Amino acid sequence: MFVTFEGIEGSGKSTALNALTGALRAGGERVFVTREPGGCDLGLALRALLLDARKGPLAPRAELFLFLADRAQHVAHAIRPALEAGEVVFCDRFTDSTLAYQGYARGIDMAELRRLNAMATENLAPDLTLLFDLPVETGLARAAHRNRVEGTIESEGRFDAEKTAFHQKVRDGYLRLAAGEPARFVIIDASAPADAVVRQCRMALAERAGRRA
Repeated sequence: MFVTFEGIEGSGKSTALNALTGALRAGGERVFVTREPGGCDLGLALRALLLDARKGPLAPRAELFLFLADRAQHVAHAIRPALEAGEVVFCDRFTDSTLAYQGYARGIDMAELRRLNAMATENLAPDLTLLFDLPVETGLARAAHRNRVEGTIESEGRFDAEKTAFHQKVRDGYLRLAAGEPARFVIIDASAPADAVVRQCRMALAERAGRRA
């Protein structure tokens, strides 16, 4: 099963992913955990360029093609091999991030983005997408706290620095994507306490696994 974790900055998706991974591995599941950007050697090199605000501004299409280059390599050398080996794959961000950020927020044509995503992934799509949703102001406050604590490029500083209106467009875009594909998306109330968020994720995963069986 291929499961993606999506949401605005500070939504807690990475924390929930780690907790869910631990729970599944404790139950004997083989889980491959990865992320975008940075899920392969090329992605690690691109991650600093894409996320570190100190690297200077990026033109929207330059940003897009860097993400797509990472994704093509990531799918070919990490995600597909893990799926073919029978592992559950958890990915922190995937194609929906491109649609939400570069499409709905940056204004690049959605049809063009879908075509480029399909090319980069060779039409690979998630079985389940967990969308961590919460008010923009709450997410940005969490992200600011995270950045102060971490103080590294591992944060999404370039995107954290965008204006509130940008992040609202991203959130609205995600919700429109979820409304358009209700069979794939499950919206997680990310404003709930952490243990409740993980319970929501486990229920969604169990329901999807049962449906596939």
